[in-house]
Amino acid sequence: MNKPFGDAAPVALGAAETGVRRAAVIGAGSMGSGIAAQFANAGIPVDLLDMPGGDTRIALAEGGIARQLKAGGFMVPEAAALVRPGNVEDHLDRLAEADWIVEAVIEDLGIKRDLYRRIDAVRRPGSIVSSNTSTILRGDLVEGLGKAFARDFIVTHFFNPPRVMRLVEIVPAPETPAALLARADAANRAILGKTVVICRDTPGFIANRIGCYWMAVAALEAAHLGLTVEQADAVNAAFDIPRTGVFGLFDLIGIDLVPHVWGSLHATLPAGDGLQAFNLSGDALFRAMVAEGRHGRKTGQGFYRKSPKGTREALDLATGQYRAEAAAGALPGHGRDLAALLADDGPLGRYAFSVLSHVVAYAAQNGPDIADDVETIDTAVVLGYSWREGPFRLADRAGVAALAARMTAEGREIPRLLAAAAAQGGFYRDGQPLRTDGQGRAPIAAPGILGGAAQIGGNGAARLRDIGEDVACLELATKMNTFAPEVFEVLDKTLARAGHDFRALVLGNEDPRAFSAGADLGFILRMIDEGGTAALDRYLQRGQDLFLQLKYAPVPVVAAAHGFALGGGCEFMLHADAVVAHAELSAGLPEIRVGLIPGWGGCTQLTLRGQAAGAVPAALHAFDVIRTGAPATSAAQAFGLGLLRAGDDIVMHRDALLPAAKVRALAMASGYVAPAPATLTPAGAEGRAAIADRIAEERAAGRMTETDAAIGGLLAQVLTGGDHTDPITETQMMALEREAFLHLVVQPTTRARMNHMLETGKPLRN
Repeated sequence: MNKPFGDAAPVALGAAETGVRRAAVIGAGSMGSGIAAQFANAGIPVDLLDMPGGDTRIALAEGGIARQLKAGGFMVPEAAALVRPGNVEDHLDRLAEADWIVEAVIEDLGIKRDLYRRIDAVRRPGSIVSSNTSTILRGDLVEGLGKAFARDFIVTHFFNPPRVMRLVEIVPAPETPAALLARADAANRAILGKTVVICRDTPGFIANRIGCYWMAVAALEAAHLGLTVEQADAVNAAFDIPRTGVFGLFDLIGIDLVPHVWGSLHATLPAGDGLQAFNLSGDALFRAMVAEGRHGRKTGQGFYRKSPKGTREALDLATGQYRAEAAAGALPGHGRDLAALLADDGPLGRYAFSVLSHVVAYAAQNGPDIADDVETIDTAVVLGYSWREGPFRLADRAGVAALAARMTAEGREIPRLLAAAAAQGGFYRDGQPLRTDGQGRAPIAAPGILGGAAQIGGNGAARLRDIGEDVACLELATKMNTFAPEVFEVLDKTLARAGHDFRALVLGNEDPRAFSAGADLGFILRMIDEGGTAALDRYLQRGQDLFLQLKYAPVPVVAAAHGFALGGGCEFMLHADAVVAHAELSAGLPEIRVGLIPGWGGCTQLTLRGQAAGAVPAALHAFDVIRTGAPATSAAQAFGLGLLRAGDDIVMHRDALLPAAKVRALAMASGYVAPAPATLTPAGAEGRAAIADRIAEERAAGRMTETDAAIGGLLAQVLTGGDHTDPITETQMMALEREAFLHLVVQPTTRARMNHMLETGKPLRN
């Protein structure tokens, strides 16, 4: 793709304040190389070391980098340049440059201890040294090593893949300096984007201790109670833990891990631990699957597989043979009513109660040994195993007293923490989590920046909030934060108050999925059906007018962009003075996928941003970005596309986004002067000819359909200024956008694409 003006992504906001200027990772396997890639994603240079290999003696480390490039561990390929490959024989002296050294070698205590002695000989005193171990206790790792090394050593247990999984479990010791622990916490958040959970030095820490127990119980109880894998997965999915269900999760992570992970826990945990009653690594079916190479997705067969005909098959838990996948059948409560599912006396209800009650009891039994409060345990399980709610919140939803009463009726022992929760009205009360000793409640976590902010305007579709220090936040509240007319009403009133009731404006929300998905396709179709294109024209015109008013508002406007910022949502972002983006931002202008072009200034703003490179390169770049319809898969990639620009910021941790946007808005507020109205130089006939050549190339390569080519021709007219030859205003170019949009929306091919997207969620190539 032609990139005349894409900017390089900056170092992550807040990274410099952590004191970690350079990192090192030892072990270039999938986990170690993934951790190194995440450092690089934040703009932090990192050494990746492994054993000597190949002619260059750095082949293993180079292989780790290549693995992450293939797997998507790097947010942009250019980030790989920040990873310097090496080996532990020739390059261990590089560790003297590192502020944080992460060990991610195999789970062998002897190998790790030997490595630590070598690290200690070259590292700088006070540098953080951490192990990514998931099975070995911190105390065992540092036994026999010096006090200074032990003081600087912690466990940092990451989850795979490191780019995606937000959890890191940190295991400190009483001798760990508070300042070092604070540095590790800050670096994990600001550089790696992790949520830190402080753990005790116990086997499996928190997430794996509870998560592995759940998986063992869920798998073995399914076989014991005669359920199919489909039924068991449907029940677990009804708990919202996770969508794959338990057998689908085994296939995802790899069944070959069972002897190592579960086997290690069985060997480490005391004989009376509840996991010993669910010996997954000793189960005949699991042992056979491991021995036969049926390891899940990585080998093409596990509890599920594809038949030679391409249909999906499932494993029969009784016979160990594959059969055609069957529907799980209707769940009691239709999978939405947890109480109805647990109360059902059929096999599905009995299975649901057995799994949930065992997991809650196990978490309650071991809670006092592994964490201070129930919220810490819930957070670890939610982030480490992709549950929607942790076991204690799930128990509250099911009814703790009812769970405990039924367990008592079955003659089962009730752990003290569970009994305390039943007596006190739940593990959580008024938002306060129970302490794991059962004595009192832990402090309520601080609410997000919008949680305690007063609403000073708005309606059901959007809210204007006072977030302090004369800064307001406009928060969209529709499904996927799309732009209903009611949103425009609030935006209009907000802009009228700018400079009077607040001195800076943030655009953002705490929705887990989207900044804004733009216009609602269904709404557009209904608008055309009910009011024709005239009604749609008014809707488009209003959006264009308000977005331009936003750009030239008398106060600075900062977009806190995260998740999906698509179509109109991306255009909303493009009109802000500055953007603070979450690293995993998915921003783009995908309108061509539904037969349209951007109509709220996306064409105009993207072209305007490239004008310094010349009118023709700017038009051609904008065309390349829009014609594919492919959104950026990270904020770093959005810089390369011109959707973000020099001066915009990236934060790695989602919770830091709105606070950082507020800080940026305040910094801009003093002496703020709105920008002067912009003009564009049309690319004219020369630009249209360049775009025509690009369309011909794409058609010849089979990457553009006839419909796409027709849309591309109309898009070219807009991006090159139509019939204008003299410099034009943004309003004039946006009028061309609106005219093209209205022409396309009534085409049968466009209607077909829009309906197909609404029905299937996938683009139609027609």
